Order: sequence, then C-alpha cells, then structure tokens
Amino acid sequence: MNNESPDQRFSLLLPVYGNDEPSQFERAFASATTGQSLVPSEVVLVQDGPIPAELELAVARATKSCPVPLNHVVIDEQGGLAQALTIGLERCSYDIVARMDADDVALSERFARQMAKMAEGYDLVGTGMYEFADDTSEVLGRRTPPVGAAAIAKYARFHDPFNHPTVMYRKAVVANAGSYEDIGLMEDYWLFARMIHSGARVENLPDPLVMYRVGAGAYARRGGKRQFEAEWNLQRALRRIGFTTRLQFARNIAMRGVYRFVPVGVRRILYRRMIQRGFSDVSSESASYGKASS
Repeated sequence: MNNESPDQRFSLLLPVYGNDEPSQFERAFASATTGQSLVPSEVVLVQDGPIPAELELAVARATKSCPVPLNHVVIDEQGGLAQALTIGLERCSYDIVARMDADDVALSERFARQMAKMAEGYDLVGTGMYEFADDTSEVLGRRTPPVGAAAIAKYARFHDPFNHPTVMYRKAVVANAGSYEDIGLMEDYWLFARMIHSGARVENLPDPLVMYRVGAGAYARRGGKRQFEAEWNLQRALRRIGFTTRLQFARNIAMRGVYRFVPVGVRRILYRRMIQRGFSDVSSESASYGKASS
C-alpha cells in the first residue's frame, strides 16, 4: 500500500514501442509499480506507434493490475523516443516524474531513495545501474555515475553524466530547458546538458537502483555513419550554447567521433574502459530505443 503524503506524489513515465518484448515489459512495469516500497501516484504509459498483438495483451494485463491511475497515451505513428517522452511529460499530472524503460528492472527502493533526495530541493536525480543480458542474477557490469554538482558538470563536458533510464526530474525544470529534442539518438544527453547549463540542481545516487538490460548488438549500434552524424550534431549544439569550449569540442569530436568507426570488438573494449575511467575519476550509452545514448 502506498501511504504517500502530498510531497511524495510523482508520475511514472514509461514508453513502449513495437520492438519491446512482452515479458520484459511486464517485468519492468511490475518492478516500477507493485514492486516499489514507494509506489508512483500515477503511471503515464506512452505507446509509440502500433504494437504487436502479444504486446497489446501484456499492456492490457499491466493496465488491469496497476495499483494507481494509469493514462495510456497512444501515438498513432512511431515518432521516436524524444517525441514520446515530450508527449508523455505533458500528460503527467505531477511535477516530479520518474523515467523507466520497458525492458529494465527497478530495484524496490529506487523511488523512495530518489524522492528523499528530490525533497532536498534537487531538480534531477539519477542513480547507478547494474548491467545484465537475460538473467538479472548474472550481473555483467556496474555503472556508477559521478556524484556532486562539480563532478557532474565536469564530466558532462565529455560524456552524459546521467543514466537516462534511472532519472527522476521536475517537469517544470525540464520544460524550462526546452524539454526533449530529437538530436539523433542523443536526446537525453542534450537535455541534461541544457538543464545543467540553465542552473538546475542535479545529483546522482551512486548505488545501482536499476537493472539495465544490455541487448544483443548494442556495441554494433553505437558505431557507423549515422552515429557519427549524431555525435557531430550533438557536439555542435553543445558548443553553440557555450556548454563546451572550442578545445573541448575538438577533443570530443576526435575521441568520441573516431570511436564510432573502430571495429566492434575494439569499440566494446574502449567503451568499457571509458565508462570505468570516467566514473572513477570524478555514465551511459546505448543506441537502442529507450536507452541512454551518449
């Protein structure tokens, strides 16, 4: 039972689209609702385009079992994650909104711990993550994000300092920063950079509070011409608003851009080292729908 007070009310924003697996969706949904010690006040489930019949049944079962009001928003034609999240945010009844992906698993204390931090006056709070492939009992890795405003701001000049599927933020502050914009699979990094740049109070909880599914072919999808073009557009945008210096722009293009063209095996090694080094010095990326894509 959710014995929430008015200052504990928040919306859960969960997008789903045609390629999501029904069983994974149902587990993700349950982990973020009935599986939480602090249950969301409402769920905004955004369906981005048509979905297969089996997934429709899974959505219907989740809707029926949901312990709180659920707003099922259907977008007729798939428009991508940035559009789905923007539309979903507009439908959220509460200023505090928690993000969740349709194939991850939230640990039971996630929302309670994030809401406690939000109550301190923060506008954006992320958490660490465990990575897994198919079985959550087999952890492949751990992503521990930078902690503290200074460390987050410093790291943000090179890499997304938040794990997108873990974040909780204030809708008004997101809107003030311009909300999500489609910038070639990097809408989350671009949004968070603008929030930091506009003075939002940000923090990360280092503990992993989400189990993040690493899908097959993830490292292959991080490379290629399309990803390089997205990288170029992002870096130009960061430089345009003055978030990065000319030197940082050149460094990012040289390091992050070249990374898009190395062989998949090399890319995997470089990525793991970059994540580990970045976290220890002061995080993540996936090019699939609904994943952080820095």
